[in-house]
Amino acid sequence: MLTLHHLDNSRSQRVLWLLEELQLPYEIKRYARNPQTMLAPAELKQVHPLGKSPVITDGELTLAESAAILEYLIDRYGEGSLVPAADSPDYRRFRYWMHYAEGSAMPPLLLKLVFDRISTGPMPFFIRPVARAIAKGAHKAFIGPQLKLHLDYMESELSKSPWFAGEEFSVADIQMSFPLEAARARAGLDASYPRLSAFLKRIHDRPAYQRAVERGGPVMPGR
Repeated sequence: MLTLHHLDNSRSQRVLWLLEELQLPYEIKRYARNPQTMLAPAELKQVHPLGKSPVITDGELTLAESAAILEYLIDRYGEGSLVPAADSPDYRRFRYWMHYAEGSAMPPLLLKLVFDRISTGPMPFFIRPVARAIAKGAHKAFIGPQLKLHLDYMESELSKSPWFAGEEFSVADIQMSFPLEAARARAGLDASYPRLSAFLKRIHDRPAYQRAVERGGPVMPGR
């Protein structure tokens, strides 16, 4: 039996969503973040040495990393669904977006989260102005321009087709959902990006996405 080790408010929501799209039988074991640190609980290290989520177990296999898990599930259980034909240009786009999501889209979003916490977190009063000035400078000089660059790029790419890998919904769209949810929460993805906003609405309307939210909770990457 497949088991998803699911951390609330995390990338594992994507795995849960794919399990629902494929209508696979699975078990879900839920873990809660520490409310102060927002870190995963120590129990996850009993499943995988890094103590992070998502992690699945499937028989003797234990597998981490969201893209690796999605690819494993679709290769083993997808029966050709949710992936473009291997000899098509859409397949190359599919592979690109599967890697772009974490390799390119997420780093500036994570930097914004870190620097936002630096500027608002508890610290001695005499350090606070310096920390806030550093965070503001980093955002103005690098993080903000990078976020705009990527949002503009993704908006432009969706002018070519309604989904990231072509005319049909694919696992690449599931993989891309998390950085876009994060961008909407904390990085300026609003109505000024109509194609990205429409993409988020389309995925939210999918019955499998809604079932995943019912089982795993809402996705709030900006928390």
